[in-house]
Amino acid sequence: MRADRLEITRLSRKFVSDDRRVITRFFSPGSEARTRLILDRVLALGDEDTSRVLSSALQNFAGRHRDIGAVFLEHFDRISHFVKGGDGLSPERRMLIGAYFTMEYSIESAALFNPSMVPHPDQTGLATGSTRFIMSLRATGEGHVSSIVFRTGVIDTTGGISFDPAGRFVERAKLVEDKLYERQIIFLKLIEMGAYNLMVQEVLDRLPEKFTFRQLEGLLDEMSRDRDEPEPFRESADNMLWLAESNYHVRFPEDASPSEVVIFPISENESRGIEDVRFVRFTEDDGRVMYYGTYTAYNGMRILPQLLETPGFREFHITTLNGGSCQNKGMALFPERIDGWYFMVSRLDGESIFIMPSKNIRFWNDATRLQTPSQPWELVQLGNCGSPVRTPHGWLLLTHGVGALRRYCMGAVLLDLCDPTRIVGQLTEPLLMPAEDEREGYVPNVVYSCGSMVHGDQLIIPYAMADSATSFATVNLNELLDHMTG
Repeated sequence: MRADRLEITRLSRKFVSDDRRVITRFFSPGSEARTRLILDRVLALGDEDTSRVLSSALQNFAGRHRDIGAVFLEHFDRISHFVKGGDGLSPERRMLIGAYFTMEYSIESAALFNPSMVPHPDQTGLATGSTRFIMSLRATGEGHVSSIVFRTGVIDTTGGISFDPAGRFVERAKLVEDKLYERQIIFLKLIEMGAYNLMVQEVLDRLPEKFTFRQLEGLLDEMSRDRDEPEPFRESADNMLWLAESNYHVRFPEDASPSEVVIFPISENESRGIEDVRFVRFTEDDGRVMYYGTYTAYNGMRILPQLLETPGFREFHITTLNGGSCQNKGMALFPERIDGWYFMVSRLDGESIFIMPSKNIRFWNDATRLQTPSQPWELVQLGNCGSPVRTPHGWLLLTHGVGALRRYCMGAVLLDLCDPTRIVGQLTEPLLMPAEDEREGYVPNVVYSCGSMVHGDQLIIPYAMADSATSFATVNLNELLDHMTG
């Protein structure tokens, strides 16, 4: 006989933001004129002053970054075209110039929240009954710019959670320059954007089936020079470059642990942040495993759903999600195909939960409304709290509901295993509500998760408190299912 009250246990462990976790960024003074003025001043320094100032910069910052000298040289390369005779400058002077065009950025100075938790791809060396996990979090710094950071740890046989120490340094994942683009995918996305025309067709006809960004950029420059009226062509070229820059490939340094790397906004469409990634361990019908993450790219004016793909959390392919149903925030992929179809949970109208099927993981055009706000604690809007979890009784989907005074609570629904558009059970009361000591923060009165994980008979729920810090709760899976179906 089930208990009248569903017991949920909050763990004492909390993740809070750490101002000391800083990365380097290229510093732009804002205009070419300012750049040239700064260069003139630095170049006017004598050799002795150059050595002294550079030595001071290296001494002050070497302990905060893995290789600060290499960063200085990289940033010099970005403005070297402004330096007459730059190739003849000494390495020391090039490094000093780069230092003046470098800044630190504290990636999680504002908040560390909205976690997503999946089994780690490496489960070797563990005691029987233990599971290694990797957790992503949304880190937010100055200007509310969000990025993706990671933590790793182990859940032991008793359900206890321990975390690996975070690395001393943190650096940005490296952009892979030789990524190949598929012409057909670009063609379909440009049609969807309403940006396909005869000029675009002419460009695509001259590109191979697969091409690099540099090939595209070079071809567009060449074709632009041949135009009597370059402006109309430039608009089409900008659309193609914007789309290509939204699809990229990053790689972790070989000697860096996941906690030492941040996936920081790279493309223009995510310049104001990478928001709320929902990771899922996806198993294909033949047993192959791939990790996918769905997230929202934000440029300050519009959002764009993106898909992140990685086999082992060392390299990541980022592509746009396409189709008429790819609207709004909060998409989460099911962890396997159902009858040959991919399925996604979404909130395309901004307030209800939808189920979307597709044969192509990057294109989504169909959607069925699953659930609309009905309970008092969710009357403003509904959304998901990560990918569904498969259980013997159905797909367990954690949800979030927004109620009076914009308070966020977490709920749960159970979906039919063969037909996920059909609800077979649900909680009528919240699973998790903001406790009194969880209400205060960046956004008050919010509990929120981007992905939970089953360990034995427990559901481990990492969750954010007031969009500021992250903690954990556990609930017995069988008891939860009993309350949903009993």
